[in-house]
Amino acid sequence: MRWPQVKYRISEDILLIREFYQLSQDEFANVFGVDKITIIRTESKETYPREEFMDKVYSYCFEKGLKMNIQKEMLYKDDLSKNHILLTHASKSGIDGKISIDKGRINSDFGKGFYCGESYDKSISFVCRFSSPCVYFIDFTPDNLRGIRFEVSTEWMLAIAYFRGRLEEYKESKIIKEIIGKINKADYIVAPIADNRMFQIIDTFIDGEITDEQCKHCLAATNLGMQYVFKTQKAIDQISILERCFVSSKEKEYYQNEQVRFQKEGEDKSKLARIQYRGKGKYIEEILK
Repeated sequence: MRWPQVKYRISEDILLIREFYQLSQDEFANVFGVDKITIIRTESKETYPREEFMDKVYSYCFEKGLKMNIQKEMLYKDDLSKNHILLTHASKSGIDGKISIDKGRINSDFGKGFYCGESYDKSISFVCRFSSPCVYFIDFTPDNLRGIRFEVSTEWMLAIAYFRGRLEEYKESKIIKEIIGKINKADYIVAPIADNRMFQIIDTFIDGEITDEQCKHCLAATNLGMQYVFKTQKAIDQISILERCFVSSKEKEYYQNEQVRFQKEGEDKSKLARIQYRGKGKYIEEILK
């Protein structure tokens, strides 16, 4: 399945923004210092504007309190058909060409695959520090697919550690083989998101510094939401892009600040959880011996 580079819906958005703020084409042009003909041609899709202009438009909305992409997420959820799931995919610069499960990094949470999140605000946090990020809204239909779901659990922690190459000495363990066997049979996986900060916590568990209970509660304290990992072409064929969303400079700045605040809160909660659950649970060698 090949998807061309999806354009931003700037034409439709300008029409929506003008109506929302009750601005004529002349007034809208004056706000952004462009000629009225530029607005007319953009709205009619005669021309496609440069990113600098789009950034001004979307930053204007964001500064005035209209979080366009969050509103779009809510509207898409309201319009979902039965058995359809709205997902998000964050990208540093955009999807171009064929979506392939082989393009993902082999040392990602569950190896190679196409990774999506459940919410816009969690997905954007992973790309808000890049120069030209975007977020896609994606429609997924799980009908007739084999899925597997993980929660924050010892099984999930071991799976993450395995795919990130940290369980070489335990790869022949019966428990590890059972976990990987289930994953290999799945078309898609639903599991908590584990960023590099969370993997550092898992690393301390693998190194025998903390128990599985300490690790689980530390990870739960730094909750980043759930992710969908598409592992087969059959699963890829049941997803479709609804829209590519522009991330303005003002929005990036906002989420960068939120990221710092959220990280500090997570670190404090994780530290408390490590203390509170000290001595509870099992160390890794006790689980995989």
